[in-house]
Amino acid sequence: MRGAMNILNLHRWDVSPREAMDIQRDLRARLILRDDLGDIRIVAGADVALDMEEHEGCAGVIAYSFPDLREIERQGARQQVTFPYVPGLLAFREAPVLLAALAKLQTEPDVILFDAQGLAHPRRLGLASHMGLLLDKPAIGCAKSRLIGEFEDPGNEVGDYSPLYDRDQVVGAVLRTRKNVHPVFVSQGHKVSLPTCVEIVLKCLDGYRIPKP
Repeated sequence: MRGAMNILNLHRWDVSPREAMDIQRDLRARLILRDDLGDIRIVAGADVALDMEEHEGCAGVIAYSFPDLREIERQGARQQVTFPYVPGLLAFREAPVLLAALAKLQTEPDVILFDAQGLAHPRRLGLASHMGLLLDKPAIGCAKSRLIGEFEDPGNEVGDYSPLYDRDQVVGAVLRTRKNVHPVFVSQGHKVSLPTCVEIVLKCLDGYRIPKP
């Protein structure tokens, strides 16, 4: 059965790290960093676990109704990982298996959250941004740790956040999702403004540090 997702063929995957960096620089110009999304009725979350003994990636994606976060569908995929570990090139290692899982979805999400960076990336094209372009979908990066940038600690109340700066550019938000717990790092993926990213992440919380999707 054909899935609901349309995946664009924007580049080859069998490339060297240097070629991968060039691809990132080229794709960066295609990003839309303003709100370009309609009503949000379905939100999805996607992530990858790596089995380094088997050199495999295991990807999972779950679609939820929004804003009540009722699970609608979940899909997964497992396949060989061939691209080497290179900081800043996570998409070339993880995106292929993520795309395999997303291709199985029968439910089309309006926005997708990735446990990854978006704009908060040395070349401004983290995994969340890369996936947003490949899927032509609004995408948000919500990472557990910082890749780049400087920030001041946000307040301790849920919803408090501070800007994440790389040089003089705001590349994300450092968001408190639970009192007395380390914040998360939210950044734009594609077709979503930073304030909307923060708003959506907050609406996806269910009492834990990481948003439910």
